[in-house]
Amino acid sequence: MQKFYKVFLVLFIVFIAINLYALDWQADMLSEDNLQFVFSIASALIGLILLFVMNTWSKIGVRK
Repeated sequence: MQKFYKVFLVLFIVFIAINLYALDWQADMLSEDNLQFVFSIASALIGLILLFVMNTWSKIGVRK
């Protein structure tokens, strides 16, 4: 994995961890207070998926 991808991997994992910490676990997951954190976690997960897809595509393009 290239350094560029590793930086974003760490960023997305940190975003997910911070938002999991900020969730109010006593309230409903889709309550108004938690909704912004749930959307942020979902965005970071989509970013992680795209990161691995881009990494795989870059490996395919480097064939020798």
